[in-house]
Amino acid sequence: MAEAVLEAVLERITFANEETGYTVARVDTGRGADLVTVVGALLGAQPGESIRMRGRWGSHPQYGKQFHVDDYTTVLPATIQGIRRYLGSGLIKGIGPVLADRIVTHFGVDALDVIEQTPQRLVEVPKLGPKRTKLIAAAWEEQKAIKEVMVFLQGVGVSTSLAVRIFKQYADKSIDVVRTEPYRLATDVWGIGFRTADTIAKAVGIPHDSPQRIKAGLQFTLSEATGGGDCFLPENQLIGEAIKILQVDAGLVIDCLAELVAEEGVVREVMPDGEPAVYLIPFHRAEISLAGQLLRLLRTGEERLPAFEGVDWDRAFGWLGASLEDKQRDAVRLALTRKVAVLTGGPGCGKSFTVRSIVKLAMAKRAKVVLAAPTGRAAKRLAELTGHEARTVHRLLELRPGGDAAFDRDRPLDADLVVVDEASMLDLLLANKLVKAVPPGAHLLLVGDVDQLPSVGAGEVLRDVLAADSPVPNVRLTHIFRQAQQSGVVTNAHRINSGDYPLVQGLADFFLFPAEEAEDAAALTVDVVARRIPRKFGLDPRKDIQVLAPMHRGLAGAGALNVVLQEALTPAVKDLPERRFGGRVFRVGDKVTQIRNNYDKGVNGVFNGTLGVVTSIDVVEQKLTVKTDEDEDVDYEFGELDELTHAYAMTIHRSQGSEYPCVVIPITTSAWMMLQRNLLYTAVTRAKKLVVLVGSRKAIGQAVRTVGAGRRHTALDYRLSQG
Repeated sequence: MAEAVLEAVLERITFANEETGYTVARVDTGRGADLVTVVGALLGAQPGESIRMRGRWGSHPQYGKQFHVDDYTTVLPATIQGIRRYLGSGLIKGIGPVLADRIVTHFGVDALDVIEQTPQRLVEVPKLGPKRTKLIAAAWEEQKAIKEVMVFLQGVGVSTSLAVRIFKQYADKSIDVVRTEPYRLATDVWGIGFRTADTIAKAVGIPHDSPQRIKAGLQFTLSEATGGGDCFLPENQLIGEAIKILQVDAGLVIDCLAELVAEEGVVREVMPDGEPAVYLIPFHRAEISLAGQLLRLLRTGEERLPAFEGVDWDRAFGWLGASLEDKQRDAVRLALTRKVAVLTGGPGCGKSFTVRSIVKLAMAKRAKVVLAAPTGRAAKRLAELTGHEARTVHRLLELRPGGDAAFDRDRPLDADLVVVDEASMLDLLLANKLVKAVPPGAHLLLVGDVDQLPSVGAGEVLRDVLAADSPVPNVRLTHIFRQAQQSGVVTNAHRINSGDYPLVQGLADFFLFPAEEAEDAAALTVDVVARRIPRKFGLDPRKDIQVLAPMHRGLAGAGALNVVLQEALTPAVKDLPERRFGGRVFRVGDKVTQIRNNYDKGVNGVFNGTLGVVTSIDVVEQKLTVKTDEDEDVDYEFGELDELTHAYAMTIHRSQGSEYPCVVIPITTSAWMMLQRNLLYTAVTRAKKLVVLVGSRKAIGQAVRTVGAGRRHTALDYRLSQG
């Protein structure tokens, strides 16, 4: 079919796939006819923009005539109607529909020329003062500069949605950096990985076997490994994986790795088994530091809880006025007499009651007790449990832009006892920051369930600290209390952890809705969440119910479920603002989660996994506000919305550290490779009152039978055992 060019105003986007960039949209050609359907590579274009599309006309058997877009560029509209639509769409910060109407009424077809060339004339518009005029002129200039970068990036095959981030990072140097040092993008700009940088590098002529490319590829391979939980990779594994990614000779990779080590771009260390390990520098430093800090705390002669050195324990337990079983008593003694200790155990085994007893005794002796947890929800739960203030680890340490903490070894916390709940979530970097801030002589108690999934970030801190040769003392609670035995959630959590199939009949709080196919499971999940559970149990589908999926991808994965759950729970409402970013549409009332650490947002940063609700969308100021689960209002500019994703459904990994009244778990054979015992166990233990499984018995059986994928590459246990 012959190539054609179509110019039109983008009216609305009906579908966008974030991963492929495939978009279905409706455009107005300005010829008075009906809107035209366009399909193809339009990701990044916004409603209201005038676009020039290159492609070809075709016909769809169901939807009729369509224009297939190969690529597009944005152009300025030339008609009064187009200019009014363009300015009123919220594309230029500071201009909304009302002000757009006034500007166009006053200047007519010259409106855009005035903003471009003589913006000071905007004060002629009624109710538009000098301050607003300046803001609009600055926003216009920024838009222009971003467009320039977008056009250049399109020429080298990069999605336009990344242009804003590149521009914010490098401003007027953007094109120069992209042209000469494209691999810098992978480390400097969030959202751009090695593969995107590699695409750009190829387009700008950087050779396939360039040392710059190979070194970037090696660091990317290590970075991917840390994203998967490893602190390092064995040297041979790193070289093998890098060769697959880079498609170059082994000799080149080996030589470039040696150069990287010499330049201190990575660290190479021979492990006890004689095999060299290669680390990215921050992870090597953190592992050595964390081991050293834990040993320092254990060995110090200082003591900030001297009252417990000669205490009459029978009397102390009697004073508590509640009976503790033997292991709980051991845990209380350990926490108050040893400088570092770990308390672990499954649901219903009395961890919470034990922690409350420890805090109560410490405070009775006027100790300064500091309570923390990795997530806002876990911190709230800890505060409710103890009646004492608890904060997230990030807020406790007052993390600053760049990730540095206000409290560290030189300025420790004012604490005699530090209790950290949900410690299985602590990754290597955060654990290192936390332990650095514990003053010598203070006691550190880590509380968590070691059978849950390990942290999302690199490391297996809790498991390493509990290793057989670890000098850190621990107590594991195993007795399930009678009250907890009445709970189907607790009973089945322990059955799953023991490798037994959960009971799915005859329980008041644990159900299975069978569905063999992923598509059927997805539809049933929406019905269960939006209608069945609210009708039977009176739970709010947004606040009280959380869907937890084994995977992000697939028909019953978190990504697809978020789309259908949003439509069921927060559908579009005429005349209410919404904002599209990539393949997502954000609406007021949406349940969302942060997907990266951003130390510049909020009071002390907003972190990966923080949950919240969209409370407002301001099209004129181009910002969206989220109230987080820590009751903080956080603003996002429209260009930052790739930091948010919907959270009606999330992966089980992302749910760690949080508890919900009810969890719904779609589990089908389409997620076969992910189905493991600790994954299902973690999902079930997120529920306080109710669990609903939706899916196939075969998939549940696979998850229960499969013990796990083995240990991560970490050396904290070795460093602790060596002292």
